[in-house]
Amino acid sequence: MTAPLISPSILSADFARLGEEVRAIDEAGCDWIHIDVMDGHYVPNITIGPDVVKALRPHTKKVFDVHLMISPVDAYLEAFAGAGADIITVHPEAGAHTHRTVQAIKGLGKQAGISLNPGTAVDELDYLIDDIDLVLVMSVNPGFGGQSFISSQLRKIEVIRKMIDATGRDIRLEVDGGVNPETARQCVAAGADVLVAGSATFKGGPGQYAANISALKGHG
Repeated sequence: MTAPLISPSILSADFARLGEEVRAIDEAGCDWIHIDVMDGHYVPNITIGPDVVKALRPHTKKVFDVHLMISPVDAYLEAFAGAGADIITVHPEAGAHTHRTVQAIKGLGKQAGISLNPGTAVDELDYLIDDIDLVLVMSVNPGFGGQSFISSQLRKIEVIRKMIDATGRDIRLEVDGGVNPETARQCVAAGADVLVAGSATFKGGPGQYAANISALKGHG
């Protein structure tokens, strides 16, 4: 089984030292940097905006995996693209015309992702799968870090894996929420190839990050 890519969520980092934290997880062997953007409207929390993304961009060359939990989302795509996002992921519920949102992201020269909440049906992907680069399965309800993994989402991961394989395209299947070394194995077995991990990456401080990432990859 191929080791998954690890995309630590900086939602669990020390916000007083974000630049240092990003450099630390980069040096510890993460593959991407996951940036959770929340607006207090689409989800019940407020995190960061494009200015923070722009400030973090010089600290690493790793892929910025930007998850927009904001609604309406279209007005902010250009700002996050300009701030240094490499992948921009949106929710179908966050705008009136998801396909148009995907087209806009691609038009900005970025990779486009679609995120499905625990209660969002897989058929939301039916007419989007041929145009996107990533599917993000939320294995917790979005809004806060540190929640417990919702195991019913493993079936969803399996279904989406088959959908992706049927396209023959290189589409990443990412899972976010309650990911730890145990649930990481379950997600990879179900077909995921990218794992978002906040608490499980940042626990123990910088000296522990490399071991934490290695454990999530299945080496620990």
